[in-house]
Amino acid sequence: MTLLAHTELMMPDQKKVLVVEDEPDIRNLIAFALEYAGYKVLVSADGEDALRQADEELPDLILLDVKMPRMDGYEACQLLRAKHSTKDIPVVFLSARGQDSEIQRGLELGAEEYILKPFAPDELYRRVGAILERRKRQQKP
Repeated sequence: MTLLAHTELMMPDQKKVLVVEDEPDIRNLIAFALEYAGYKVLVSADGEDALRQADEELPDLILLDVKMPRMDGYEACQLLRAKHSTKDIPVVFLSARGQDSEIQRGLELGAEEYILKPFAPDELYRRVGAILERRKRQQKP
């Protein structure tokens, strides 16, 4: 049994996270870490594919790299926010670009957080978990 299949059996209310990262090694590392933490992980290598997957799969959270081919993370976030089906999905930017203006831009486009690379897997679990928990509390009647 794979790790993902094992965690699916353990977590019937498993949350879906879409990881959008053009670097395969980083994408695979993030996906493995989140699967290990019990999330169902979807992956994408660029913003265009991420928009398609987000619309089809309606993930609970999107981790979005900023610098990618075909469509950068800022544009993808803007288009996610403009579409009715995806406008409320929390977006977290992951980027090595840490200038204040870039972080500000990401937050102004509607991202929940902006995480700088490199980051520790436990930091990622903590922040993803906190966002999803906060979202769950907000959605309760």
